[in-house]
Amino acid sequence: MRHEILLNFTPLETRVAVVEQGMVQDILIERATHRGLVGNVYLGQVIRVLPGMQACFVDVGLDRSAFLHAKDLPLDDDSRELPINRLVTEGQSLLVQVIKDPSGTKGARLTAEVSLAARHLVLMPFASHIGISQRIEDDETRDHLKQRAQDALQRLGMDCGVIVRTAGHEDGEEDFVDDLSYLKRVWDGICDAQRTAKPPALLFEDLPLTHRLVRDQVRRDTERVLVDSAETFTKLSSFAAKYMPEVSPLLTHYTGDRPLFDLYQVEVELERALGRQVELKSGAYLVIDQTEAMTTIDVNTGRFVGAHTLEQTVFRTNLEAAVAIGRQLRLRNLGGIIVIDFIDMEDPEHQRQVLRTLERALEQDPVKTRVSGFNEMGLVVLTRKRTRERLSELLQEPCPVCRGSGKIKTAETVCYDIFRAILREARAYSVDKTTVIAAPAVIDRLIDEESDALADLEAFIHRPIRLQVDASFSQDRFEVVLS
Repeated sequence: MRHEILLNFTPLETRVAVVEQGMVQDILIERATHRGLVGNVYLGQVIRVLPGMQACFVDVGLDRSAFLHAKDLPLDDDSRELPINRLVTEGQSLLVQVIKDPSGTKGARLTAEVSLAARHLVLMPFASHIGISQRIEDDETRDHLKQRAQDALQRLGMDCGVIVRTAGHEDGEEDFVDDLSYLKRVWDGICDAQRTAKPPALLFEDLPLTHRLVRDQVRRDTERVLVDSAETFTKLSSFAAKYMPEVSPLLTHYTGDRPLFDLYQVEVELERALGRQVELKSGAYLVIDQTEAMTTIDVNTGRFVGAHTLEQTVFRTNLEAAVAIGRQLRLRNLGGIIVIDFIDMEDPEHQRQVLRTLERALEQDPVKTRVSGFNEMGLVVLTRKRTRERLSELLQEPCPVCRGSGKIKTAETVCYDIFRAILREARAYSVDKTTVIAAPAVIDRLIDEESDALADLEAFIHRPIRLQVDASFSQDRFEVVLS
């Protein structure tokens, strides 16, 4: 399978697209103003214990208190049955790690069972067992990797737990030793910082998105990693050469005239991923509705009438929908409970084939997903681990006019769209002046928060950029006029 990773970097925003067989499968976005917190380690302070929920709230220095459940404490079997108020007390300091970013009105989700990831291994300082990635299914290979990890731990004199990642499948013991040496240095640094820190305090910050994608997203079938920033390419090359030399040959600096994301139609897919309806090639379509509690996906035949029986038409539509749903879950980063309403099928074998197709479509998904079969109502229910904001939550905000029944792009996102539009026009045409016409909120942000970025852009294109307010424009509408 052709697998490529695209990295679009600006000082304000980093965007990553994973492309398989020429189709965008995953989009990750990280902005300088609000980086993801998953993987960060804090020294927190318990501020409220909730015995009825077997949980507590912990202050780690964020805007909202973070949530820690008793099951996420490093306890032995006897202690796990104790009530939460016997395990922690208000005012107590705790070493915790973020496992889920804040979302909406909810704070971050924490665990006290800290784990640190490298290319091939995950170090678990409070554990003692050796785990193997579930994606490695061969029993003989699993036993071999377990022994190799055990030998590496013994060589370094370490008494802790590790998990062998999928990337460690074909690597040697020396790779494991190198990973463990690096992770041990990181853990020792966290412990040293903990001794002198006062809660709340950040003790360890996970790698930025650019480095995490090299560590986590590169697979054996990855053909190349395209980077459109010379500075970022240099940093990644240095990082890969030190920790992942096998990845270095895959890194490529993209220097084409066309924006990288335009070349691969990522911008188009990004816009489509914000829509409620997904058109399928056959003429059928999906309707995706996202709520606080769950996501529902409805499959409709639309214009597709088929050439044979009704049952065959329904079956073919559901097969196509199953593949598309697997892609949309990754593209939109849908998590939690997801209910799929396939078109009713009478043949049990057709149901089994549709279910197998859906499971195959999810095999390459790096996020843990569990699929149930068709229930008595003909619905398929699956759960997908939620670690970061959904794409719609990151790029959109509730409309103040419709009070959340519809969504529009944030003023920040529109500003970045404007910057990219200006760059495209500057490459294509030679003019003296550029005028941006947009809604008041967008113009205000360009004048205020984005003023430095706007000034840098003017210097880059060697022409002035004039701003004009049009109160009739909706927030996500703008025009770039050349003169």
